[in-house]
Amino acid sequence: MPSNEKLMNRIREAFSELPDVEEKKMFRGTTFMVNGKMCMSVSAEEIMCRIDPAEHDNAIERNGVREMIHGGKTMKGYVFVNEAVLKNKKDLDYWLKLSLAFNAKAKASKKRK
Repeated sequence: MPSNEKLMNRIREAFSELPDVEEKKMFRGTTFMVNGKMCMSVSAEEIMCRIDPAEHDNAIERNGVREMIHGGKTMKGYVFVNEAVLKNKKDLDYWLKLSLAFNAKAKASKKRK
């Protein structure tokens, strides 16, 4: 499934001033790594945001948001946000801020050799 170029460009622009951003193909789309840590991913019709698990329950109450379920278990701190609710800068900025706030305190995954 290809990544949504329009959403990717919006995120690229928002992250353009950050010093350590890398794009990687993963999760059926493109993932934005910030400071060596997964921050957001873009697929065809939605973004996946890595947020503070303490914000998870509030986040999934918002319109157009669903939980990430992996192996039958809810992945607290990971949510999918449908493109339909990201129509303007303010809407996307909300998710960017949540993701970047958690990124600052998240631990990086161990590098595979």
